[in-house]
Amino acid sequence: MPGRTLPTFTLAEVESHKSSKSCFITLGRNVYDVTDFLDAHPGGADLVLEYAGKDVADILKDEGSHTHSEAAYEVLDDSLVGFLASANGAAKVGGADSQTVDANGNPVHPRTGMSCEEDLSKDTDLDTDYKTHKFLDLSRPLFPQIWFSGFSKEFYLDQVHRPRHYKGGASAPLFGNFLEPLSKTPWWMIPVVWLPPISYGVYLASPGFNSIITQAVCFVLGLGFWSFFEYILHRFLFHLDYYLPNNRVGITLHFTLHGIHHYLPMDRYRLVMPPTLFIVLATPFWKLAHTIFWNWYVGTSVFCGGIFGYVLYDLTHYFLHHQNLPLWYKELKKYHLEHHFLDYENGFGVTSRFWDRVFGTELVSVKKTK
Repeated sequence: MPGRTLPTFTLAEVESHKSSKSCFITLGRNVYDVTDFLDAHPGGADLVLEYAGKDVADILKDEGSHTHSEAAYEVLDDSLVGFLASANGAAKVGGADSQTVDANGNPVHPRTGMSCEEDLSKDTDLDTDYKTHKFLDLSRPLFPQIWFSGFSKEFYLDQVHRPRHYKGGASAPLFGNFLEPLSKTPWWMIPVVWLPPISYGVYLASPGFNSIITQAVCFVLGLGFWSFFEYILHRFLFHLDYYLPNNRVGITLHFTLHGIHHYLPMDRYRLVMPPTLFIVLATPFWKLAHTIFWNWYVGTSVFCGGIFGYVLYDLTHYFLHHQNLPLWYKELKKYHLEHHFLDYENGFGVTSRFWDRVFGTELVSVKKTK
């Protein structure tokens, strides 16, 4: 089914759907939800439930029972909800939480069902996704759904880290009202908004230095500080994840701050940080810079260097998702997108892997087998 992103289920997950309220069957690698078909089955629901959570290839071809027509296979096509992670031709790689490898040798993550960067841009079938996971209906505003959902933290974290892609690459509705435009930020707004005040700050601080080289050193120092803060913010604020309070306030804040990006990672207008939100995050760092560097001119130059680092970060983040890049950036792009569809608990560096290596959170790719 081209253009669809469907999840991958473990055999245990399929076998858990064996009741009249939720009935899954498999046919080869394909997983079908036939719950709605139970009462319409010519032989009655009980005959289907007998094979709930099991593979039906043999019974569909069993002439002694009943050879099923093409219409039966068409019913199955309409009920496809995902794929079996432990299908024939797939092999486990690594430890307990490792990926599977499909028949073509591509590593397939057992939770997301994705094996390459291109999978992030395949349109999600909105009806099937909601029917299967009962998480968020992408055709309706997401914010109120999260707020009134009653999701447990465990369920929310599992679902929000299974990437989806809204049809045609458009933005899914977040608020669905006059607030909607405020939730979207085009990439070019970042340099337009922030480069003028950075330049003005450097200008104001320049009288405090005897030479432009000294001020440049302070500016570059700010860039270095940003590199570290980028890692800290991404790991300990954006991915607070399991330390979230298990209530709707914590879950909604997480979704608004970073969860929506992991849920819809290829949304062009929710990839960079809205200026109003960054002002809130940057204010403490203004205070910190002038506390550490008691000289106002030095503190201001360092702070401006840090904000310039942020601008480079946000632009890099956007281009990693949406542009073809030179060779070095191609590796960085691969690394970051694997953070989305392979391992969101590692790979927190966006502009560099350096701090991931320092703190032991470097994402290790599973390469295609030969």
